Amino acid sequence: MNTLDYSILEEHLSKYIKNEKHLSTIKDAFYYAEEMHKGQLRKSGEPYIVHPLDVAVTLAEYQTDPTTIIAGLLHDVVEDTDATFEDIKEKYGEEVALVVEGVTKLKQYKFKGGDQEKEKVAAQAQNHQRMLLAMAKDIRVIIVKLADRLNNIRTLKSLPEVKQIRMARETMDIYAPLAHRLGMYVLKAELEDTSFKYIFPENYLKIAKLIDDTKKNRKQDLALMQTNLQYLLTENNVDSDIKGRIKNIYSVHKKMVDRGKDFEDIFDLLALRVVVKDIESCYRTIGIIHSKWTPIPNRFKDYIAMPKPNLYQSLHTSVIANGKVYELQIRTEAMDQIAEYGVAAHWAYKETGKKVHMTDEVSKRLKWYGDLVEFTKESEDDNDVLALLRDDIFNSNVYVFTPDGDIIDLPKGSTPLDFAFRIHTQVGIKTVGAIVNGKIVPLEYELKTGDIVNMKTSVNSFGPNDNWLKIAKTSGARSKIKNYLNKQRRSVLIEMGKEDFQRELNNRKEAVKIDDKRAAELFSKKGVNSVDDLYYEIGKNTISPNNAINNLIGGTEYTEEALIERINRSVYLDHKSESNIVVEGILNPSIKLSNCCSPIPGDRITGYVSKGTGIAVHRTRCNNLQSLDDNRYIEVFWGSDTLKMYGVNIKLIVSNRDNILAEIINTVTSTRGKVLQVAASTNKSLEGVIKLKVSVHSKKELESIIVNLQKIPDVYAIERMMK
Repeated sequence: MNTLDYSILEEHLSKYIKNEKHLSTIKDAFYYAEEMHKGQLRKSGEPYIVHPLDVAVTLAEYQTDPTTIIAGLLHDVVEDTDATFEDIKEKYGEEVALVVEGVTKLKQYKFKGGDQEKEKVAAQAQNHQRMLLAMAKDIRVIIVKLADRLNNIRTLKSLPEVKQIRMARETMDIYAPLAHRLGMYVLKAELEDTSFKYIFPENYLKIAKLIDDTKKNRKQDLALMQTNLQYLLTENNVDSDIKGRIKNIYSVHKKMVDRGKDFEDIFDLLALRVVVKDIESCYRTIGIIHSKWTPIPNRFKDYIAMPKPNLYQSLHTSVIANGKVYELQIRTEAMDQIAEYGVAAHWAYKETGKKVHMTDEVSKRLKWYGDLVEFTKESEDDNDVLALLRDDIFNSNVYVFTPDGDIIDLPKGSTPLDFAFRIHTQVGIKTVGAIVNGKIVPLEYELKTGDIVNMKTSVNSFGPNDNWLKIAKTSGARSKIKNYLNKQRRSVLIEMGKEDFQRELNNRKEAVKIDDKRAAELFSKKGVNSVDDLYYEIGKNTISPNNAINNLIGGTEYTEEALIERINRSVYLDHKSESNIVVEGILNPSIKLSNCCSPIPGDRITGYVSKGTGIAVHRTRCNNLQSLDDNRYIEVFWGSDTLKMYGVNIKLIVSNRDNILAEIINTVTSTRGKVLQVAASTNKSLEGVIKLKVSVHSKKELESIIVNLQKIPDVYAIERMMK
């Protein structure tokens, strides 16, 4: 599009959105994006707003809902401008903000393509994984990202050659397969062809020329066949719409390479699509065509009875007519929409007044997507989730039947064990054998399309063993087997955890009382409901023995009042020790670290020559320093002493709940800090206000403590105080 003219987007929107409020909000989002990106330019020199506007137009062509259109307009503002998630949420709602956040997170992970295959695979894996996690939350994130990538790939010419090739490879390896998996063939074809042009320009030009050179003859052949086919179907009272099918350049190249064929041997260069009114007409049409023209053996495919995982449905056949080979696809209007736009065809926006939750809708229609969301929630290991996307989703192309005739899609190389765990976890666990096509087969048997699989189960089954991990090929089955084996080994891990816990107690010469109730109170957020659960988590190394004991001591020995009194009584800080401050040209200067801002190593500092007390060292940002005479400033530096500790004050706003002070103190001490003083009070909002003076070695150590404090539930805010 490459224009700032909003009317082009408006024209697309007017075709399917009539609600004036929605149209007004979208327009507002455009002007907001334009204002936020003001002054920013693309590599081509165009105003940056051109890019999000093009993205929104692509999304409007797919008739996506207002939320997706607005997210398309705003998809770069959080990353590239001062706008925040909260800003977007406040102006356009949480749904828009979450989609924008999802797209932003995807963009933070760059493709690291290189010469080494290992590097390339690792980079692809990282991108696949991030896409997967975003997709599991809301598929609209991926749709916006694909529209974003489409515009980026269209404008590659403005980038240096090395970046052109890198982005083209990333598109070919990651985004085009994703568009294919979602059934978005029109978008996929453009991504592939444009990427192919930059990666292999000579091959691209060669095939483009071959297609162009034969274009005139092909148009004549297609026109003749279209006329004959239209006449034949009309004569048989079949209402139809017949059109030629576009074959993209890269798919021709791929068929020539993969199948070792010459250009002239690619059948579907002469391809027609026949759209009829209903499924019955599809099968009637194929019968009429085969009665007139000779079909080529093994070229008939019934994707209506057995849809592809991305919901694609059509009848495919190749026939010989007029001395030429023609590929024909017969489908209904609804199937044609899915063939063109894939998943997007299912959630094209309709102003029905009802709010449709897109993820739920897609999950119902796409079994693989539903499985993906469920598996993402269940799995504890991101690598398992990644493998599911890469192996079980992108390479899914074996179709087998249950005894009831239901179709199960699995990746190549899958075994009956993979089938069993896909049906249900308990079917897999209780498996004792498999019958395929009426014959007993070993569990290692490789399933083939069309197999009818019947799993034999028993309540007396010994269950999975380590060998099953070698037999199962899908990540879903392997993960469930590993989970089962881990549970079986639970007793071993419990014993290991108990030994580690007792050993740490002995080393520290501590004695603690622990029961199921206490364990659940302190560690429920880790899934602990009993002492055995605690030992199990220690055995798995998800809870360290040291932290477990710190929590038990901090939470059991003292009330909050007792904790405050105990800590304040034991306050210590060596004010008489050397300050670790260096002043050039002065030996043994009289130094005082100012109490008003409590500087610590890592802070930027400035000295102030004061009357009678020597040099007072302040944090450079200290308000008190700013009010003093700058003619008396002196440059000072931190020394090399890394053992000295410094007092610093922090304030926390927290929920007034039991044990929160103990958790805070335990967190500080387990992060190498020492609590010197503590005071607790309540503000007007009835929130807890906890002021701590902690002793640390450096600013880096303080930042680590703050990061860990932020992880404590019900800690609302943390502030480093001047005093």
